[in-house]
Amino acid sequence: MATDLVRPATHRKPWYSILYIQVLIAIFLGVLIGYLDPKLGKQLKPLGDAFIALIKMMIAPVIFCTVVHGISSMGDLKRVGRVGLKALIYFEVVSTVALLVGLIVGKILQPGAGFNIDPATIDPNSVATYVTKAKQEGIIPHLMAIIPDSYFGALARGDLLQVLLISILSGFAIAYLGRAGEPIAYAVEQAAKVFFGIIRMVVRVAPIGAFGAMAFTVGAYGLGSLWNLVALIATFYLTSILFVLIVLGAIARLSGFSIIRFIAYIKDELLIVLGTSSSETVLPQMIQKMEHLGASRPVVGLVIPTGYSFNLDGTNIYMTLATLFLAQATNTHLTIWQELGILGIAIITSKGASGVTGAGFITLAATLAIVPDIPIQSIAILIGIDKFMSECRALTNLIGNGVACVVISLSEGELDKDALHKAMAHPVQLGEALEPGAAA
Repeated sequence: MATDLVRPATHRKPWYSILYIQVLIAIFLGVLIGYLDPKLGKQLKPLGDAFIALIKMMIAPVIFCTVVHGISSMGDLKRVGRVGLKALIYFEVVSTVALLVGLIVGKILQPGAGFNIDPATIDPNSVATYVTKAKQEGIIPHLMAIIPDSYFGALARGDLLQVLLISILSGFAIAYLGRAGEPIAYAVEQAAKVFFGIIRMVVRVAPIGAFGAMAFTVGAYGLGSLWNLVALIATFYLTSILFVLIVLGAIARLSGFSIIRFIAYIKDELLIVLGTSSSETVLPQMIQKMEHLGASRPVVGLVIPTGYSFNLDGTNIYMTLATLFLAQATNTHLTIWQELGILGIAIITSKGASGVTGAGFITLAATLAIVPDIPIQSIAILIGIDKFMSECRALTNLIGNGVACVVISLSEGELDKDALHKAMAHPVQLGEALEPGAAA
């Protein structure tokens, strides 16, 4: 993967040709169409689905090439283990803080108080699909599902954890070959350039995907569905913003950069995530942007893909906050020990929930399936607004993974601080970052 990463443009592009402006306009138009003509909005769903599908078809090969090249290029396998251990410890600590933040805010603000919902009046069939999936997500089945039925089966299905497993094993195998493995590592590097070249083409249709996704969301669920549960939505968004600014902001400050400038640096990706409600749609671009920011390429290759399964701050906040909301809404009294039990269960169930739309909701159902005190059918209350909540989850997850990547690179002494400050001072546009000749 070449080192000639993104270069700021030497000429000013017309505002209408800047990709994030196009995405913003598309999101606005999507909301407008969905509100004015809900039927048409729902019919536009394939546009969003097609864009997400185009990106997702590239996720497995991009992760495979990035992780394999990252591990094989490190040379020192002890270093690989050290970086991996640091990343997992960081993920666990910050993810637990996110769970605690959701729990504390839920206790203080009590967004579900006063709903007085009788679980017996809720149709269990409305959540039957989620309950079934939740029961299938037990700890043992979840661990066993990490192992693919075949090497290429993982790549074909695109299961994130399975792809990570075969990528890590392949990277170590190539590294063990020594000089004999160098041609293989080079071939993987060249293959990555092809895949990133495809991404450069696909990302150009991001505005169309964002338009279709937002039109469907508003058309199908309606802005009116927000008002009934506006307290929970407002609490979740406020909690996530405070988590990003205070918790991640403090981590960023200790690491020598501003969280506000970092958010401005990845604003293009954040807007695409806002439109599609999925952080996976920008995974390849985040890999490139983190390298351009000065983070070590091998560290980026390990931390970003792994973080998509193990560092989901937004999902964690949502899980504990939504669990308390449902307890309050159904007048289910929880002792401090039960709340700590929910925290412990959530620490386990939150792992492996990928950045795809709806994963957070299924993970919440899995948590409630283990906690018998709160009626699991009560999650039906959240079905109408989950699409709006998933956007905030994905945005927070993305920011958290980006910060983690910089922090781990810094801890390894492999962060180019000059490149970091230069990139923050002169953020590049997404379209410029993915022009031919940019890094892959």
